[in-house]
Amino acid sequence: MAIELGKLGVWRMSTQLDGAFAAELEKLGYGTVWLGGSPGGDLAIVDELLAATERIKVATGIVNIWADEPESAARAFRRIEDKYPGRFLLGVGAGHREHTQEYKKPYAALVEYLDALDAAGVPKESRALAALGPKVLELARDRTAAAHPYLTTPEHTQAAREILGSGALLAPEQKVVFDTDPERARETGRKTVQFYLGLSNYTANLRKHGFSEEDIAGKGSDRLIDALAVHGDGKALAKGLRAHLDAGADHVSVQSLDDDPFPAYRAIAAELL
Repeated sequence: MAIELGKLGVWRMSTQLDGAFAAELEKLGYGTVWLGGSPGGDLAIVDELLAATERIKVATGIVNIWADEPESAARAFRRIEDKYPGRFLLGVGAGHREHTQEYKKPYAALVEYLDALDAAGVPKESRALAALGPKVLELARDRTAAAHPYLTTPEHTQAAREILGSGALLAPEQKVVFDTDPERARETGRKTVQFYLGLSNYTANLRKHGFSEEDIAGKGSDRLIDALAVHGDGKALAKGLRAHLDAGADHVSVQSLDDDPFPAYRAIAAELL
């Protein structure tokens, strides 16, 4: 049985999380906290978040396979699973070609990493895979409990669901800005999104799903920013998240780009949870 993530979760850099943050999310009804920023080492932050809460799940989004050996990830998984059974999802991925010197043949490396997790006793139903393209989505379907696409649109979600079938949970990430001023909201969204426009795996995926070279050029067109960082009031943010659910997502991981993320989380919870 795959882990139950709930309808909505929150994606946030692991360095910006603590137990009080997770406890507040749990009170609002969010099902999962996703640890961003390639959290490494022994994943001690996971213990802190789970100790401070009763029901919420914690997932890594993602452990970078080039930065942490599978044996290390497996040891952390076993420790956490022993203390908090059924509340941790080990998400792994290959990161970005531009930022990893050792980035070679990522698909083969992912397969080898999953093989090592198998050997170390990390079960399929307790792991997820960062997946954008068809081949890695198929790998997520066959070898993990969940696919975790990042920086995508409902159009990608629909295509991903067709590939996954019923074989894995689909848990895309969606950025939001809780601001009804379009220009100001786009400025906030663009500060984060423009970083990813220099990474080939994301730009190739965006081209496949309806965006032009003009959309992707420079700091990104308004159309692109509006899609990747949904902005507006609570109803508008909920509509953007619901579009992923309607397209076939089982769960949406929400990343608020606001300085204080909780107004957005509260407004979304009031609409969807």
